[in-house]
Amino acid sequence: MLEKKYLLTQTNNKLIEKVILDENLNYMHMVLPKNDRLPEHYANSNVYMTVIRGIVSLQLDDQELKKFEKGSIIVIPYKTKMNVVNYDEEVLEITVVKVPSPDKIK
Repeated sequence: MLEKKYLLTQTNNKLIEKVILDENLNYMHMVLPKNDRLPEHYANSNVYMTVIRGIVSLQLDDQELKKFEKGSIIVIPYKTKMNVVNYDEEVLEITVVKVPSPDKIK
């Protein structure tokens, strides 16, 4: 068998799941209920965020907060300050792909 199969956890509870961490990329899955957030941080690689369900409230560097709904793919450059929050009623579910793997950047 050449392929590898990974499953994303199905939940409405807060979840930060490291699905794939290898030499090529990091693939993360996150679920944030209303008013939950990620800690403010700087992107440690190029980030590709996909909104699977809900609406992500995202503030990058000193820009105004913007909202992105289900189906959006947001590209965030390396070293960008990120604030990720769910201010809306619906549970927020996102995937985050970091390319290259942050280990390759260091």
